[in-house]
Amino acid sequence: MSDLKIGDLARATGTGVETVRWYEKVGLLARPPRTASNYRSYGHSDLMRLSFIRRARDLGFSIDQIRTMLDLSDDRSRDCATIDAIASENLTEIDRKIADLTALRGELANMVVSCRGGSVADCRILEALAPVQRSPA
Repeated sequence: MSDLKIGDLARATGTGVETVRWYEKVGLLARPPRTASNYRSYGHSDLMRLSFIRRARDLGFSIDQIRTMLDLSDDRSRDCATIDAIASENLTEIDRKIADLTALRGELANMVVSCRGGSVADCRILEALAPVQRSPA
């Protein structure tokens, strides 16, 4: 698969065209050569690289983490300890987010359970979400 236009590349990876351009701008994707009619021309290696970037983003890796992993992947003989550390760091962050979301879910579930129905004026959910009124000092 070679000589892909940007739209073809975007569709093949489920990535927006503007996102592809942005990845080029920030250096995750090399700027491709242009055809005689000035279209960007991507090859199989661009497709594989963008697929990697897309999957890594879906898994929550940051742009800097992806850049580091891509730089390391260019030398296949290197030790993968850095990549392991990046993945472990990402896993820790995911665990933190899960804990935060679990606590948030519990809080919201308590609000829903406390709802007695009735009028909006007596809504326990709105009451729980309202800012705390402070006395003037």
